[in-house]
Amino acid sequence: MGLSLVFGVAALRRTGLPLRHGIELGSQGDLALARLRVLEQDHAAAGLVALGDKHVLFSDSGDAFLMYARKGRSLVVLFDPVGPRQAWPALVMRFIRHARAIGCRPAFYQVSPDFLPVAADAGLKLYKLGDQALVDLTAFDLKGGDWLKLRRSINRAERDGLDFAMIAPEAVPGMLEELAAVSDAWLAHHQAAEKGFSLGTFRRDYVASHPVAIIRQEGRIVAFANILTTDTRKEAFIDLMRHRPGTHRGMMDLLFVKIMLHLKAEGFARLNLGMAPLSGLSDRPSAPLWHHLGRFVFENGERFYNFKGVQAFKAKFDPDWQPRYLAVSDRKALLPVLADTALLIGGGVRGLWRR
Repeated sequence: MGLSLVFGVAALRRTGLPLRHGIELGSQGDLALARLRVLEQDHAAAGLVALGDKHVLFSDSGDAFLMYARKGRSLVVLFDPVGPRQAWPALVMRFIRHARAIGCRPAFYQVSPDFLPVAADAGLKLYKLGDQALVDLTAFDLKGGDWLKLRRSINRAERDGLDFAMIAPEAVPGMLEELAAVSDAWLAHHQAAEKGFSLGTFRRDYVASHPVAIIRQEGRIVAFANILTTDTRKEAFIDLMRHRPGTHRGMMDLLFVKIMLHLKAEGFARLNLGMAPLSGLSDRPSAPLWHHLGRFVFENGERFYNFKGVQAFKAKFDPDWQPRYLAVSDRKALLPVLADTALLIGGGVRGLWRR
């Protein structure tokens, strides 16, 4: 997955004074405060802060934070800042000043259109990374001809004995051994290493702190996904997904549809399916060079990453596609930041070259 991460895939320290240069992470109290701030806002993917692999920089008032990690000379923020938008500009400028003070490149990975005015004011350059898939749960159902193929897939899966359940966090510890076995089987089949930074990893305390959706076959768990949520119920996020290879063709269709119907019944407004890397880049002759390069990789990079397959699977659920960007300080920083971000996600050079 190395090339895919380089091209598009691909808190912990509350600080009032300039941050330390080292890689030391902060206290459990800081992490607890960051997790509280996540619950108070709408964007569930910010719950990735609970992985504990990123630093956190809080606003002066403590009502907002951004999470970031360092690789090489790049300081990379993940997602938009978390918290009230009026706190974003000062927090972003504070981060940029700190990065430059220690000789690092400031960067912001997978930021949304909401971040664009802040980026412009800070003098950052923007490059589209792909499109994020958001499903409107309030309107989601499987009625009508457009959903016929998906209905057939999940009906066949249920007839063949696959059962869905949503497990509350308090019940997850009792099934961690079985979930770990599924995760290990999935990693072994794909010859994959655990990732990180912008992706969930199978860490037992992390998995056990969220609801987990499971599929059973003959009483045995064969697939699961952990679901990040916030107290506002505006959004949920499907994070870590693992399954036993070769179980059933309709298994993941069943898992996703049942998650959506369950969350809709619980009053959630939308489901974030994550980003389809390098999708939605312009093919116009006048488009920036980055778009042409990204489209070339999207069309021809299947040996490294299933770009088209990821987009096609998410497209089944008729999502609203919203752009996501990389923001860097200048054009010369683009490729070094992409390479460093790839290493963060892959867990280093060895992990980068494993799928």
